Amino acid sequence: MSEEQYDLVILGGGTAGYVSAIRASQLGKKVVLVEKSLLGGTCLHKGCIPTKALLKSAEVARTVNDASDFGIDVDSFKLNFKRIQERKAEIVNQMFQGVNHLMQHNKIDVFNGTGRILGPSIFSPQSGTVSVEYEDGESELLPNNNVLISTGSTPAELPFLPFDHNVVLSSDDILTIDELPQSLAIIGGGVIGLEFASLMTDFNVEVTVIEAGERIVPTESKQIAKTLKSELTERGVNFFENTQLTEEDVTVEDSNIKLQLNQETITFDKALVSIGRSPNTSDIGLNNTKIKLTEKNHIIVNDFQQTEDKHIYAAGDCIGQLQLAHVGSKEGITAIDHMFDASPIAIDYSKMPKCIYTEPEVASIGHNIDEAKAQNINAKAIKVPFKAIGKAVIENVQQQKGFCEVVIDKDNDAVIGINMIGPHVTELINEVSLFQFMNGSTLELGLTTHAHPSLSEILMELGLKVENRAIHV
Repeated sequence: MSEEQYDLVILGGGTAGYVSAIRASQLGKKVVLVEKSLLGGTCLHKGCIPTKALLKSAEVARTVNDASDFGIDVDSFKLNFKRIQERKAEIVNQMFQGVNHLMQHNKIDVFNGTGRILGPSIFSPQSGTVSVEYEDGESELLPNNNVLISTGSTPAELPFLPFDHNVVLSSDDILTIDELPQSLAIIGGGVIGLEFASLMTDFNVEVTVIEAGERIVPTESKQIAKTLKSELTERGVNFFENTQLTEEDVTVEDSNIKLQLNQETITFDKALVSIGRSPNTSDIGLNNTKIKLTEKNHIIVNDFQQTEDKHIYAAGDCIGQLQLAHVGSKEGITAIDHMFDASPIAIDYSKMPKCIYTEPEVASIGHNIDEAKAQNINAKAIKVPFKAIGKAVIENVQQQKGFCEVVIDKDNDAVIGINMIGPHVTELINEVSLFQFMNGSTLELGLTTHAHPSLSEILMELGLKVENRAIHV
């Protein structure tokens, strides 16, 4: 048993966990973080960072391939996938070392083992003491006053198509492949599936996306989904929407997989299953607490991330809200501030930015027009195309389909959403995030001077268009 009585034990060292640990340390608390794998979690090692590193390499490959459009003739070039993977690993390692340094700098104890919450005992009258089990079978108890659960999630499997880590791959698996397949089936047309579709087609892989629902990216507007599908199709990606696979449609062999699609059998070298993620909430001792779970095993929390056991909080993927690293960080900080009476503002998930790092990029915040109408909101949508913005034309004169759209509640003129598809919108969305956080008006957005030429001028034009004062549209 540890001799320390910690103010806080955090289960899980991913983005939500380590950010929360730093925030608690800033408040002068004694913090310990328990992580069974590597600090940084999915985002750093198997998600945000490695995928964006691959997407950057894909962007460079696409730029070189299209160099003649910019007046630069390139006779030929070679894709060095080994070097691409090495670069990705270098980036991940650099950031991993940075997280380790942050733990040391903030005097946060780190225990590398599996943490489980214990019930009331002679060591504590309330549940929450954490047992850490190490690989050698030894264990240690960590008494504490508070617990934050940030155990994250793992890729979900199809019941009839389990991961074999060879032909049937998870998003974790595909990040570690040594060679590019010639053909790849991506089962699931959500964010993860489409980001891999975008980068793999730039790596000259024949990509087919199979989506069970009526359309890809159902969390975005129908118009954005249509535009993204059109752009990816032009670059060579094949799509099968409204296609629900069954066990009879699938044949997995040693070196390939056969799928029955529209009464045609198609053979692929690999299949990436990207149908979502499952919370890591089993075998962490929740049965020893009052914590309640949803039907999908996510931890139920209140507006400040507090569970039924008031001294135990939860944040990140394990609570099942927006499964995004920046949202997990925000949830963790909110939990810490509430835990230690630092007066947090409850999270408004409608003001959390969402991004898809495909080419073209997609970013949104709040409602799209389809969602607004489904909720019987008296809404209207106003759109500005990127082709009206000089910097966007300079970026890619061929890409003329992108746009930025604002959704207005006509009953009170409030901005309830902004949705974008086009160049670098995953950066532009941060101006929108501040605009929404500050409850800005469209007139204020339109009258804010934006540098010319810049992509962000589209937001100025959008604000002006709402006020019938647009200059370039």
